[in-house]
Amino acid sequence: MTSINPSTGQPLPPDAIQRVLFIASEVHIYQIPPLTSTKGYNAAVWTADNNARQIFTARLRIIETAIPAPDGSELVTTDILLEDPSNGQLFAAAPYTAPAVVEQVLDSSRFFAIMVQGDGGRKAILGMGFEERTQAFDFSVTLQELCRVNGLDNLSGTAGKKGGRSAKSQEKKDFSLKEGETITVNIGGKGRRSRDENRQPLSKNSFSSSPFSLPPPPSHPRLNGEGKSSTLPFLPPPPSAQDVKAQRRLSRQLLPIEGDGEAPTDFGFDDGEFGEFQ
Repeated sequence: MTSINPSTGQPLPPDAIQRVLFIASEVHIYQIPPLTSTKGYNAAVWTADNNARQIFTARLRIIETAIPAPDGSELVTTDILLEDPSNGQLFAAAPYTAPAVVEQVLDSSRFFAIMVQGDGGRKAILGMGFEERTQAFDFSVTLQELCRVNGLDNLSGTAGKKGGRSAKSQEKKDFSLKEGETITVNIGGKGRRSRDENRQPLSKNSFSSSPFSLPPPPSHPRLNGEGKSSTLPFLPPPPSAQDVKAQRRLSRQLLPIEGDGEAPTDFGFDDGEFGEFQ
């Protein structure tokens, strides 16, 4: 059975390959009014008046066609087909050459505006709605994958070549070392000692040169040979109890000689063993 190119209606070469990327058994097709706002389409206008703008219910298929080229590459095209679900007759086809071919509406995740193309290159925009949200989600994911693989975001033509798909993104970079090239690895902490050795020690004058540094505290005063300070006056320690007691005993012995011959007991003082400094 000879395969037919959906976008042109012409037979395909025997070595051409076609595969179905997505299929939905039922989608509703609407005749929508021209776009009046730059924001986008609203599905509420299509389904108003009890779906008065609905044309019919179709089967949706996304088909990818790969045609080998003489230079060894492959010419790849993708088409969105709207077919009669009863006999498979083609109703309309939309060559998916750019993301703008299918546009999601603003007020629903199940409805899309699709740009179909007929004989002679005539184009028309139809409304399309899915019964289930899961089908609409799978449809969107399929289109996103096509844009990623075929690089449709950067292409302005009608088809892409598999040999030249996303050449920039798929180009492999060679990070291997060429002859004579070396790699220098700096390990953290290894060169810290050399940096510390290169530091110059702080001099004594550095404290005075810095406006924010404090001078060192004064040194402790030195004592001379007599036990006195050469800079500050020296106070002798207080006498001990034994020195006071010896002084009193000495004064007691000298009192009868220097005085008028009266002992301390004559004045009522008792300086016995229980003295004040015993």
